[in-house]
Amino acid sequence: MDNADYTQVALRLANAPLDDVDDLRAALHDEPWWADRATTDDLVVLRAVAAQLRDALDAAVHAHHDELRHRVNHLLESHPPRPRLSGHGGGDGLPNWHIHVADVDAPPATEVAAAASWGLAYGVVRHGTERWGRCHAESCGTYFLDTSTNQAKRFCSPRCANRVHVAAFRARRRG
Repeated sequence: MDNADYTQVALRLANAPLDDVDDLRAALHDEPWWADRATTDDLVVLRAVAAQLRDALDAAVHAHHDELRHRVNHLLESHPPRPRLSGHGGGDGLPNWHIHVADVDAPPATEVAAAASWGLAYGVVRHGTERWGRCHAESCGTYFLDTSTNQAKRFCSPRCANRVHVAAFRARRRG
């Protein structure tokens, strides 16, 4: 996993409903190493982390730089990355080199929290605050990172954009 992937972990965790362990596993679907081992204990820890991520993302979206710095630093202090070089899972008997941000024997919540904290910090360093957004669809509110060339993204997905644009089109036709 690389730093950009950790940023996506932060966004997926912040945007997940986390009502139950299945929601957590769905949010971690790209990381089966975490998802398959997730428990109720992990869910409890990661609900709190997700709330802190949302607070930090709100600060980023609104360019409240001091608050953003404070919130991200608090996440990093509470869930510090402890990098470990790993080389398991490669094909042809060769190692698949990668870095875990926590001890592989730790509960999934430990590594997910560290990964999300690190990913958000990396995302802010890499992209500043101008590219963070929250979906403009009235019933959505999903956080996103706008990596488009023109930095004009207003919706989290084409689905939300289409829904809003179709509703506006229909309203204009009625009026």
